[in-house]
Amino acid sequence: MIQRFKKKILNNSDVRNLFQNFGYLVLLNFANFILPLISFPYVVRTIGIEKFGLLSFSLSIVNYFIIITDFSFNLSATREIAISRHDSKKIDEIVSAVLVIKTILLLACAIVLIILLFTVSKLSQFWHVHLFTFGVVIGQVLFPVWFFQGIEKMKTITYLNIFSKVLYTILIFIFVKRAEDFYLVPIFSSFGSLIIGVYSLIYIKSRFKVNFFIPKKDTLIEYIRNGWTLFLSNISVTLYTSAITTILGFFSSNIVVGYYSVAERLISAIRGMISPISQSLFPFLSKLAVTSESKVLHVNRKLLLFFTPFFACVSVFLYFFSSEILTVLFKSSSSQSALVLKILSPIPVLIYLHTIFALFTMIVFGRNKEYTRIIVSGGFFNVILAFSLIPFYHHVGAAICVIVIEFYILIRYVLFTETNGLKIIKKIS
Repeated sequence: MIQRFKKKILNNSDVRNLFQNFGYLVLLNFANFILPLISFPYVVRTIGIEKFGLLSFSLSIVNYFIIITDFSFNLSATREIAISRHDSKKIDEIVSAVLVIKTILLLACAIVLIILLFTVSKLSQFWHVHLFTFGVVIGQVLFPVWFFQGIEKMKTITYLNIFSKVLYTILIFIFVKRAEDFYLVPIFSSFGSLIIGVYSLIYIKSRFKVNFFIPKKDTLIEYIRNGWTLFLSNISVTLYTSAITTILGFFSSNIVVGYYSVAERLISAIRGMISPISQSLFPFLSKLAVTSESKVLHVNRKLLLFFTPFFACVSVFLYFFSSEILTVLFKSSSSQSALVLKILSPIPVLIYLHTIFALFTMIVFGRNKEYTRIIVSGGFFNVILAFSLIPFYHHVGAAICVIVIEFYILIRYVLFTETNGLKIIKKIS
């Protein structure tokens, strides 16, 4: 039976490629999980919880610009390239159009940031920190992760990202020695992002013979239209992710932001375990959906059945051992951060379920408008909830907002798929 399974994989290029990509992404996310666990506690201990809160607040501001410049291309462009991967002229058009649009958005974001730094006192106090952090946006614009995902070449993404993370970690331990060195943290993060961004563009030009050009205005408008609904959903996602830290930063001190961010950053690192599944399967399922809806739904049911218990166990572990986890990582445990970690503990299993019902089902089958409606409603609901809870309960209120919205959105996803011909749960039962 094992031999038959191996033969089936080796003889099917799509399946073999899927497993190879999954393996590379597991390696990447293992590095993304381990390296921050090495550098992140060191940074918090060295610069202190207040300065760490400041850096987290700055990153939450810059995340808006990352979402804007991404413009949903990590989904829409990935899907377009996956479908047109054997048409070199179409690939040239997609890559060129995406890079031109992202560059225009980058320039607009830079102007907006400069205006904010001069007009908002909360930002102008540490204007240099926000400028240093903005370098990450430039790196994200240059790095065509959507191209490598679309052609299902995760090996390159893996090596470049690991190089960036290793470089950042080495620089942190060499140069960050005192609390006054906190400004070096965003500099090193931006530096690594810029290096892999520039290199990746040179690489796809030489290795894949991609020809860059400036597309016609009508072509650019068409790509904007194609990604518009997903872009709106990404903006709405920001309203219940980065917006929480931003609102918390305006209504409380950097120390309070630090309490929340320590727990939230740990959750984000653990959430990275889901990325190999989503990044490797999304282009594969996008291609499969063109020919067979039933096969895609069958894969999703298997994913729901076999992996959900694992992520549920991760969430349970986080809830019961929050204080111990923080003690191991930081040599001490803040009761405030431990409380936030307990509240956020269901996030790993919730995000995994989001991936199946939203990314692998709704978006794969082109239900972008319906997906966007759900996300937009969640974003607005979260803003109302955040301004109601955060001014009074600060970091605890922020954590409650996040978990309530994650449950709300998951319920909406499940109700839509189960009542619109994309049944996953009912078929299992």
